[in-house]
Amino acid sequence: MTASLPPLYLIAQAERRLKAGHLWIYSNEIDTSRSPLREFEPGAQVQVMNPAGKPLGIAYVNPHTLIAARLISRDHLLDKSLLVHRLQVALSLRERLFDTPHYRLVYGDADLLPGLVVDRYGDYLVVQLNTAGMERVRNAVIDALVQVLAPRGILFRNDSRVRAGEQLESSVEVVHGEVPAEIEVIENGCRFHTSVQEGQKTGWFYDHRVARSRLPHYVAGRRVLDVFSYIGGWGIQAAVAGASEVVFVDASGPALERVGINAELNGVADRCNGVQGDATAVLRDLIARGERFDTIILDPPAFIPRRKDQKVGQQAYRRINELAMRLLSRDGLLVSASCSLHLTREQLVDLIRAAGRHVDRHVQILEQHGQGPDHPVHPAIPETAYLKSVFCRVLTP
Repeated sequence: MTASLPPLYLIAQAERRLKAGHLWIYSNEIDTSRSPLREFEPGAQVQVMNPAGKPLGIAYVNPHTLIAARLISRDHLLDKSLLVHRLQVALSLRERLFDTPHYRLVYGDADLLPGLVVDRYGDYLVVQLNTAGMERVRNAVIDALVQVLAPRGILFRNDSRVRAGEQLESSVEVVHGEVPAEIEVIENGCRFHTSVQEGQKTGWFYDHRVARSRLPHYVAGRRVLDVFSYIGGWGIQAAVAGASEVVFVDASGPALERVGINAELNGVADRCNGVQGDATAVLRDLIARGERFDTIILDPPAFIPRRKDQKVGQQAYRRINELAMRLLSRDGLLVSASCSLHLTREQLVDLIRAAGRHVDRHVQILEQHGQGPDHPVHPAIPETAYLKSVFCRVLTP
């Protein structure tokens, strides 16, 4: 056993998932008679042991959460040296894949750094410490990022809902250097300005990069509707790809203001217009006015944030897809996306099928995509595969 680390004993059979590569240990898998959870401090590192006393690896623990421990390594403490090594491994992948330093550098469990998310915007990094274990080594995280990347600034966006579940405080703070109010993102040859301090999540959503790169094959000369547009990631790229007009729909006025800024940046402002309002209400109004679009992009927030929300969430996905189909021209393209972990790709496809049947449309699935390679999937942790998008041709019979 690693010197000075307290043991965390598992019950019989609980090691099977860990041997298969999973990193999580649930509270009901711990032998609390031998290692009472209440005796551990949140974020403390432990030596995980099977019932026979054989070491399985090093983890950090949180006695207050369902996922009570997360494996870090077989025999190395979570410290600066391990963080530097894992960051270098993650960086080597991204540098092979992307021409510019704009990507998700660390995607938690999939990069063997559970609880850590790092998005890179050129010389600036936006970091989320989502677990007590990562929070406990926050200074080591900063030091490791500085050593590996020498950024001009690091912003901690520690304001996610996940932190509340870990009983961690919410905060947004610059922890190294300076981070400007506006940061530029380059994606698929397009430029975007965003606020990493005030925007959603880390200010940008890199995960749909690959799907968005396919837009040039579908949108030239077509009228496009970008629903839940945020600051224009999909729609601006559609306009740059030659769309005749792009209408952006979002509930946020500030987000639509940034759409205008980003449209100017890319020289397509004359073909971009924003509509502020609830997406469902806006789509119904467009239907009532007899509007038609050749391409409609639906990239909503997670309608199913928790497993118990599945029924209501699936109804919401079907409803928004039905409304979009009613707005499409006779031979239109629907790009339907979901970031809900609790909605499978097969369920999304079935909801699209059902929506098409309900509005008497014939649907052809042309392409399907998941998150980009800077959001790699851990094959033993299906929860790391959350994103899906479906490109559909929608025909009037």
